[in-house]
Amino acid sequence: MEASLYIHVPFCAGVCDYCDFYSVPVKTPDKRTDLFIDAVSRDAEALLRDFAVTEVPTVYIGGGTPSVLGAKGAARLLSAVGAALPPPVFPREWTVEANPESAGPGFLEACRAGGVTRVSLGVQTFHEPSRRALRRTGRGSLVPERLSLVREIFGASFSADLLSGLPLQDEDTLKRDIDTLLSYGPGHVSLYSLTVAPGTPLAEKSGVPGFLPDCDRADLLWLAGRDMLVQAGYGQYEVSNFALAGRRCAHNIRYWRMENWLGLGPAASGTVIDGGFPAAGRRFTGPDLDAWLAPRVPGSRADTVEFLDASVLMKESLLMGFRYAEGPDEDLFVKRFGLSVEEAIPQTARKWRARGLLLDGPREGDGPRLSAAGLLFLNPFLLDAFAECG
Repeated sequence: MEASLYIHVPFCAGVCDYCDFYSVPVKTPDKRTDLFIDAVSRDAEALLRDFAVTEVPTVYIGGGTPSVLGAKGAARLLSAVGAALPPPVFPREWTVEANPESAGPGFLEACRAGGVTRVSLGVQTFHEPSRRALRRTGRGSLVPERLSLVREIFGASFSADLLSGLPLQDEDTLKRDIDTLLSYGPGHVSLYSLTVAPGTPLAEKSGVPGFLPDCDRADLLWLAGRDMLVQAGYGQYEVSNFALAGRRCAHNIRYWRMENWLGLGPAASGTVIDGGFPAAGRRFTGPDLDAWLAPRVPGSRADTVEFLDASVLMKESLLMGFRYAEGPDEDLFVKRFGLSVEEAIPQTARKWRARGLLLDGPREGDGPRLSAAGLLFLNPFLLDAFAECG
């Protein structure tokens, strides 16, 4: 079986006010980070063997903040994962996430030496008042230095995240963020609109008048940022992702095309589509750090398992596929469900084509895709599609 590999490093130097991901606070490498790397070494080969994986096209190490492992920790982790991968083909793309405050030269050199082909740097904003308002970890003044370092070591093979809709942000500050970032030549940029997740400190602050832009203003900010990136030559290939030619994230494309991936680490999630017709799948999600580190009987797994029947899997294929600018994988959809995408949602397709928001794929034989304008209405489109195929 071919499957990508996602490894979740749960550690963060601090938790930003908007974050609702599972994380464990760690300022510097310690006993817990060492135990985590030991556990990855213990489980990586067994995981790939248990699922009979013969090829791993992409590896993505995310978090959390993998760069808090430091140079020595990163070297150990990458060595353990590399040793577990099935020979002879090395992943064509290997990404590691990092934050500027911990992405020092030792860490980045360890990544390059360990086989990493791509770094994803969490910039978010250069605007210090916005950073402070969100309790963003690290000093904003360090970000340019680390961008220069990443560019020096990885060339254009790096991505950077930016946020729009921040406190104290307007179109001018967003434009400065984008202009500044692009001056370092990233091959890939992710532009996300700030989301207020329930239960986060940001949710408590969001009720303060004027702290955040209202929904309409936030939407306009994101649209302005999108237009700046497109005008600079970064093609929008997914709702929030933009890339120069040849710089798309191959790992994330596998998510959007609903291809197999395995998850390793606390709270990591993986999805495996079983053979057979109609297709069904299983989703595996890891427990928290303490449970994941606990001793286990050899060959046993601590994951919870969710079974995805054909109906659920079809909806997820539409949900993920229409995020992607090229639309769902038509051949894979037909193979799994016995009908084309348009045959699965004929009324929805007619309605959205009539509005000019649903188009044919870019190549002959491709299924439908949302236009750039249609991506702005992804949620109502999916509601129509789910109601029809449900």
